[in-house]
Amino acid sequence: MGETGFTAEERAAMKERARETRGTRRAGGKADPEKPEKEVLAKIAEMEDGDRALAERVHALVTGAAPQLAPKLWFGMPAYARDGKVVCFFQCSAKFKARYSTLGFNDPARLDDGAMWPTAFAVTPDLTADDEALISALVRRAAG
Repeated sequence: MGETGFTAEERAAMKERARETRGTRRAGGKADPEKPEKEVLAKIAEMEDGDRALAERVHALVTGAAPQLAPKLWFGMPAYARDGKVVCFFQCSAKFKARYSTLGFNDPARLDDGAMWPTAFAVTPDLTADDEALISALVRRAAG
């Protein structure tokens, strides 16, 4: 956060979240159950090359490990929800001009382990098979 408040990237993310919320409220009637995943895939397709490839891998890992989680956009980034509450999310490095992307978990994630446990992980395009197995295990556990 800068001296004057939120960064341009943070303001853009908040505006995206507001649009997502308005879109959900307006949906009314019969909603296309595949629309949220289509929106997630479209957002991934817009990402820069390295972020896009990583987001595609994370999406495949999450949906493979926990098909019960529903893909959706959250602050303009791919997220996966149970009963409408985001369990985990992917944040590409370009979103906030960071040096790595993030795989994060929110309160509904069932990762509790004693008095302290990690809720976010830096991820890079150099994921190994062991890293992918860890992501899958974390997502399965988080999804309950």
